[in-house]
Amino acid sequence: MKLEWEELELEPAHPFRISRSVQTHVRRVWVRVEHEGLVGWGEADPSEYYGETSATVRAALGRVAPYLEEARCPDRLETLERELALRAPGAGSARAAVSSALHDLVGKMRGVPLWRLWGLEPAEAPASSFTIGIDEPDVVEAKARAAADWPILKVKVGTGREREILEAVRSGAPSARLRADANAAWTVEEAAERIPVLAEYDVEFIEQPLPPADLEGLARLKAISPLPIVVDESCLVASDIPRLADRVDGISIKLPKCGGLREAFRMVHTARACGLRVMMGCMLGSTLGMAPALHMASLLDFADLDGAALLGEDPFRGPHLERGRIVVGEEPGLGVLRA
Repeated sequence: MKLEWEELELEPAHPFRISRSVQTHVRRVWVRVEHEGLVGWGEADPSEYYGETSATVRAALGRVAPYLEEARCPDRLETLERELALRAPGAGSARAAVSSALHDLVGKMRGVPLWRLWGLEPAEAPASSFTIGIDEPDVVEAKARAAADWPILKVKVGTGREREILEAVRSGAPSARLRADANAAWTVEEAAERIPVLAEYDVEFIEQPLPPADLEGLARLKAISPLPIVVDESCLVASDIPRLADRVDGISIKLPKCGGLREAFRMVHTARACGLRVMMGCMLGSTLGMAPALHMASLLDFADLDGAALLGEDPFRGPHLERGRIVVGEEPGLGVLRA
C-alpha cells in the first residue's frame, strides 16, 4: 500500500473560541492510501492541546509509510491499527487519519458503505448538536438565532459569565435543547457554584467541567451536581474509562484523541460495560474528517459532530448534517468526494 498526504488550511465561519483558546484557521492533513487501483481517504485534525500539529502529523506519517508499503492486506484492520500505534505513539490524529483511509479503502473493496460493513443502522443515530462558541452576549444571541432551527445547541462556557451567555442563547433559540462545555476551565468550587446556573436554563449535561487529571474532583462534583457530567479531555482511550466509571456519567470519544476507528469501537463497548453514556465529538475539520464518526453514530447516546458545519468553506462533500440530523448514503467506504 502507498501512503500519501498533503496539508489543507480550513477557516471557521466565525472565530471559534473556547475557554482556553480561539481558532481563526486550522491546518489539517489529507491522507490517502492506495492499493490495487483503489484509494482510501482520511483526515488528520491535530490539536496542540494534545501535542500535535500538522508538522508532527507529517512526521508520524513518514514513520508509518514504510510499514504500510510492506503490508499486503488492507482488511487486517485490527493488526494494522495496532502496528500504527507502535510506530507512531502520541500521534492520535495522524493514526486516526490512516485508520480512516484504511477503512474507506476496505469499504470500497467490498463495495459497501462503512455503516453497512459494520452492521449499523444510520436511522438510529441521535441528532448532533451545533456549537455556539464563547463571545460577547449580543454576538452569542445572534449566533443562536442563526442556528435556532438546530434541535440541540452546545454552548461553550467557562468564563464566569454563564448566566449572561445562557440568557443570550435562550433569547436567540428559545426552544433548543442545550448542552454546555467548560473545556476543563473550572475548579471544583467554581463548578459547584456555576452548574446550578446551567440547570436553571434546562441544560442537559455539563461536559468537562474540571482539569483532565482531577479525578478526585470529579468524584466530589458528581456527588453534588444537579446535572450529569460527561468528560472529554479526561478520556483519551478505552483504558481510561474504568477509572472514570464511578466519577462521571458519560464519556466523549474523539478519533484524533483515541487514534483510530478500532479504538473508538473499544471505547464504546468499554463505556457501556461500565454503565456510562457515550458521546462522540470532533475537532474543527472538513466533511472528510467528520465522515468516519457519522458512519459510527448509531452507536452513540449523544453526537457532537458539527466540525464541518462550523466551516466557512468545505473542500469535501459526503456524509453531513441536515440541521442536526445525520445523513450518510450508500456510497462505498466513507462516501466522501472533493467538493
